[in-house]
Amino acid sequence: MNPGRWLREHSLKLLAIRDTPEAIAGGVAIGIFFAFTPFFGLKEISTIFFAWLFRANIIAAVLAVTAHNIVLPLMPVIYRWEYDLGYWILSHPHQWPRSLRAAPWEGHTWRSWATIYNIGKDLLLGSLVCTTPVAGLSYIITRTILARHQRKKQNQARSNQ
Repeated sequence: MNPGRWLREHSLKLLAIRDTPEAIAGGVAIGIFFAFTPFFGLKEISTIFFAWLFRANIIAAVLAVTAHNIVLPLMPVIYRWEYDLGYWILSHPHQWPRSLRAAPWEGHTWRSWATIYNIGKDLLLGSLVCTTPVAGLSYIITRTILARHQRKKQNQARSNQ
């Protein structure tokens, strides 16, 4: 899979959507937001629901949530960074988590609901802190590019008449 070609194809699909730049950019921001959250298996459904709820473009949201497929090999590293940040925020006094090698890896401990809850809340908070600014930035960039593209397209249509 060529990431450059994939991005080019999907950006052309975004430019072809007939909607306002705000709605398309909102869909992209929602998709980017959910792409990097730890909602395994619920990302697409959550994206569609929130795009519908906020009246953003659902097609743009689905295209954006699939963008994490490009960085899929890096997702364990990204999740670890998000977990580390969430752990640091929730610990008092602030401290970074132990190394993975120093963690207790007995069979019954890591499969308990208490462990999943502790890791999950740290991971969720870290992902919210990390993805919110990225989603906001993607909204601004997408809206700017789409508004410029639509103005250019309208000017070309006027000049051809």
